[in-house]
Amino acid sequence: MRSAPPTPTMSSDTNLISDAPVEAVGATADARAPRVRIPRRPVHGVLMLDKPLGLSSNDALQKVKRLFRAEKAGHTGTLDPLATGLLPICFGAATKFSQVSLEADKGYRATLQLGQTRVGGDREGEVIAERPVVCDRAAVEAACARFTGLISQLPPMQSALKHNGKALYEYARAGVTVERQPRQVTIHRIDIIEWQAERPDLLVVDVLCTKGTYIRTLAEDIGEALGCGAHLAGLRRIVSGPVDLRASVTLAALEAMDEAARDACLRPVDVLLADWPAVQLGEADAARFLSGMRRRIVHADAEHVRVYGPDGRSLLGGAHVKAGELIADRLLSPLEVRALRRD
Repeated sequence: MRSAPPTPTMSSDTNLISDAPVEAVGATADARAPRVRIPRRPVHGVLMLDKPLGLSSNDALQKVKRLFRAEKAGHTGTLDPLATGLLPICFGAATKFSQVSLEADKGYRATLQLGQTRVGGDREGEVIAERPVVCDRAAVEAACARFTGLISQLPPMQSALKHNGKALYEYARAGVTVERQPRQVTIHRIDIIEWQAERPDLLVVDVLCTKGTYIRTLAEDIGEALGCGAHLAGLRRIVSGPVDLRASVTLAALEAMDEAARDACLRPVDVLLADWPAVQLGEADAARFLSGMRRRIVHADAEHVRVYGPDGRSLLGGAHVKAGELIADRLLSPLEVRALRRD
């Protein structure tokens, strides 16, 4: 069970919600009706949520946060309501490392409808044009290969990028198009999962890419490269950094569980750091490291390392190594370290 005694309230960051210890629910139109108060509790760990279709990332976060009665929680990167799949939810101490997942590479399974372009590049938009799909497997492979590596993308108007303090999708809803600047992203790999000559208008691909990649734009670009156009008919996130869907749980499954079963679904705080080298410190060095002091260690320079105490299991925080010095980047509090040690 990933719970611990109450800890001091922490300041909130982007996508982090820090509530009071209790929450009132079940209020009715009658102001005199009794209010049921659900006590909040400190929870530490990471939940691999399989987000359902039609739910925003923030709505999913709020539902999960209430189910766990958690004091503090945050998600690790917005997933569009029209997309499903992996949405890591961080609780307590894990929220300190949510930025790691935000910056990590992502993997998606995308379903492209070839031969039809739509407003906004997805299935919700009105049809703009329809063209015949005339291609073979070699052409599809060549089109995918063309967009592998470092590429330039024009952010879609349906994106959350800001222009003069307002999200682009707000302009799009008002029928206004604003000038955008291309952005460079890296597509590490595009694997063709499904394409058949008997039904050439359906293409399913797995895409591994850097953060900030617009898959709907990629779908449109592949369609144009094939000469028939395309839109994104479905999107599912399957990878985020070192974690994937295999350990995920659906919202419906969580709602059917009792609290103990939900707690058993939580992964350790350091699961998001699994691809970082590990450094173990002795007792004296661990105490000094937690106070923010640099420590001399025998280790090659490294941009990121995860640091543990003498037992090799108690996470102390994240750091980097330069010229033999271990320099803290993100530290857990002593209360958090003790709480994780009891889990």
